[in-house]
Parts: sequence; C-alpha cells; structure tokens
Amino acid sequence: MALPAGRLNRVRLWIWPVLTGPPALALVPAVTLACWWLGGEPALIAAALGLPLFYAAAGLTGRWPVTGEGRDALTGLPQRQGFETRISEVFSQTALSGERSACMLVELTDLPEVAERHGQAAVDAVVTQTAERLSGVLRKAGHLSRIADARFGICLTPTANLDLELAIQLAGSLHGAAEMPVIVGGATLYPTCAVGFCLRGQIAGVKPSEWTGAALAALTDARRAGRSGIRACSQELRQRARLRADLRAEAAAALENGQIQPWFQPQISTDTGKVTGFEALARWTHPVHGMIAPDAFLPVMQEAGLLERLGEVILRLSLEAVQDWDLAGVSVLRVGVNFAGDELNNPQLVDRVRWELDRLDLTADRLSVEILETVVSDTPGDRVTRNIAGLAAMGCRIDLDDFGTGHASLASVRQFSVSRLKIDRGFVAKADRDQQQQRLIGAILTMAEQLGLETLAEGVETPGEHALLAQLGCDHVQGFGIGRPMPLEATVDWIRAHELGLQTPPRIGGRLGS
Repeated sequence: MALPAGRLNRVRLWIWPVLTGPPALALVPAVTLACWWLGGEPALIAAALGLPLFYAAAGLTGRWPVTGEGRDALTGLPQRQGFETRISEVFSQTALSGERSACMLVELTDLPEVAERHGQAAVDAVVTQTAERLSGVLRKAGHLSRIADARFGICLTPTANLDLELAIQLAGSLHGAAEMPVIVGGATLYPTCAVGFCLRGQIAGVKPSEWTGAALAALTDARRAGRSGIRACSQELRQRARLRADLRAEAAAALENGQIQPWFQPQISTDTGKVTGFEALARWTHPVHGMIAPDAFLPVMQEAGLLERLGEVILRLSLEAVQDWDLAGVSVLRVGVNFAGDELNNPQLVDRVRWELDRLDLTADRLSVEILETVVSDTPGDRVTRNIAGLAAMGCRIDLDDFGTGHASLASVRQFSVSRLKIDRGFVAKADRDQQQQRLIGAILTMAEQLGLETLAEGVETPGEHALLAQLGCDHVQGFGIGRPMPLEATVDWIRAHELGLQTPPRIGGRLGS
C-alpha cells in the first residue's frame, strides 16, 4: 500500500538529511561491515574507497559545518553564512512538507549614537544583551544569527500552524525584548530597533534569497517609518521594492536623457506682491510610471551614488532657466537650488558653480544656495565650511532651509554668512488660527530682523496665512497658496498672469500694530 504524499515527504525529509549530512559518518562503519559480511574482502575495499568518493563527487562534504567556525566572537551566535544555510534548508523543507516558517530581521537602529556617546564597550554590551534576550524569546522556535554589526537574522522552525497574527505577536515580543533598557557603567541606555519579516507563503519566488530579500524590504520600510517599528512583507511593499530596483537601474540614464528636470515654485514679496525668485525642485517624469515624487526617487539616487550628479544637473538647468527668463523679458531676481551635504563636501564645488555662472554670463547673486539647518549644525569638518564661505564670498546668497527644525546656533548663522532664513512649513500651517504658532513665527522674525536677515515662509497654502505673514513682517512667501511647482515652459505665462493680477488687488504689508 502506497504512503500518502504528505507522509512520504516527511519520510524523505527525515532520511535525506541523515544520508547527506554529518550523521552519515556514524553509518560508515556499519555499511563497511555489512559489505564485508555479504561480499567479503573485495566488497569491504570497494565500500571503504567508494563512500568517500561518492560524497566528494556529490559535493556534500562542503556543506557540512566545521566545528568552531562561523560563530560571532561577541555573541557566540552563527554568522551570516550559517543563517543563509538555515534559510536554504527551511526553504527547501517547507516546499516539500507544506509547513510554514518566517524569515525575520531585527536591527538595532541607534548603535552609531550609542558608540558616539558611550563608546564601543557600551555597543558590545547592548549587542550581547540583545542577543541573549532574543534567544530567550525564541527558545526553540527559531534559528538566531548575528548577520551584521547591528542586525540579527531569525529563521523560524517550520510548523503547521504559523499565520500572520502569530508572526506579528512574535515580532512584537522580539521588538519589546530588543528595546529593554541596558545598564552600562551606571548609565541606562534605551536601545531602539526595527523588525521586518516575511512569511514563507508570502513569496512566490524560487530562491531562498528572494525570501530574505522580502524580509529586508520590510525591514527597510520599518526603518523609514522611524527608528522603532515593525513591518510585514506585503504585496504593496513588494511592488514598491520592485519599483525602487527598477528606478535604481534607470537613474543614471534618466539624468542624462532629460527625464529628471527642475520644476520651479514661485516666491513672492509680501510687500509688493511681485515675484522675487523661484525654488528649483527636482522632478522625475518617467515614461512608464509617470511623475515620481522626490521622496520616492531621492533615496534611490542616494543608494545609486548619484546625488552629486543630480545636483550638477539641477544646478545647470536652473541657471539656464535664469537666462531664459532674462531673454523672455520677465523679472526674476534669482533661483534657489538645494545643495545636499555630499555636494557641499565636494572640494570642486566652488569652481564648478563659478564655471556655470561664467558660462551663462550670470552674476553670482542670481543664485541662492539653499542648505539645510542640519547641514550647518552637524558639519563634521572644514570643507563644508570653506565651500559655503567660498560661495558667499563669490556673491551667492545663502538661504538656511527648514529653519526651526534643527539646532543651528546663532554663531553658525553668522559663520556661514546666511542671507535669508526659510521658516519651515510646520510653523506656518494654520498660523492664522493658532496663537502659539503666531508667537513662534514672531520670535523668528524678530531675531532675523535683529541679525539683519531676510525671511521667507514655506508652505503657505491659504490667503489667511499669507496675510498674517505679511502683517507680521515676513519678507517673502512660498507655497501652494502662491503657486505650485511648474515646468520651465509654464513659468513665463504664470509670471505674466500674476503681474497682471497685481494691478487690481490692494497691497498687503506692514507689521501688526504699525
């Protein structure tokens, strides 16, 4: 009578590892003795020589672990190779048995800060205690490995009753254990971690690497949501991961063939209402996916190492736009271009900007160099400082972007020759209805006035916000309530329509109480 398919698979799963793994060594004496008993001395010699040749020819000996190798020196856990081996075994086993498993990744997200503030000994203590706590949660439910400095990999033991709810509960327990306080040298540290996981049945791939890749995509999504989070692999997440992979492969070509262009958002004076400038914002018009938002493609550019090249393209096209506005006979004082930290750390930056300005016969004051407050306050060395100072000395205006969200000091504002503070949209939203927002904006404007700096409010969306900022004395405004980002070819018509509209409405301006 034939065995049912499920039972046959279980028998195969039990016998095959015995015949192809280290347990087979225990059978060698019995096999050779049986050969001698049944076939005499010739059979004994054949078995003694044939078995080693069979395992070597089949490539099985290379799969057997070597005692003492592949272990993490700090935690004693298996390392990446051991984790990948276990994932491959469970991947194959579950394909035959129909059982369920999950690949989970746990990453400590604040180890660099722990190292900076408390030293490597504290990092080692956090990692060691995290490994012990994760092991305590898992017990015999899974295989735990340390696969990177701050990352642990877990392959759950195959079982028949694992579902998404149970996996989420286990992920929550692992997350809670990893974020328990750690006491080091009298100081209490509070680690943060992100968890991403993928159930075996959630992927249709044929490779173990696709399983771990799906778990990694979930972990990446958890990290993006914040330092502490849990994400499960989903169809939407897999689609986003595939889109990111596609965009990463196409990013370099998109920069060169004109798919990525600056769009321009107008900035106007609250005193006169006239256009004073445009901010250049990178936009990717994809032939298949349509308009791709910056928060979707900028991380891809960073992963592909193309942020500097992106900056070069946006700068060149933005300065060419200034020349086009001059030729069209419309008044645009300057264009603002965002400079990332990597660009500001480039020793050739000042020369490159000077060359672009000279090429188009533009004066340096037509360019506003927009830098984030975090770049100013977190500058690690002198090169960024020299570059910003060099651009300011050349005559470029320096705008401090997203002001109020970082921790730049007044000394750094002075050191970097800042010309204008751009007030973050978080302070502007609903300011006409929130007195606390009004007081915060008023404090920033008073400080800027005392320092002799111009101000620009971002994210202005309503006439009420616009009017309030004008009354408080903010010099310039920008936002959807003024104008949305637009391609270069639409800007001239927008400027002319805006100037035509200024001929009828009353002027708004002045300070409250003046």
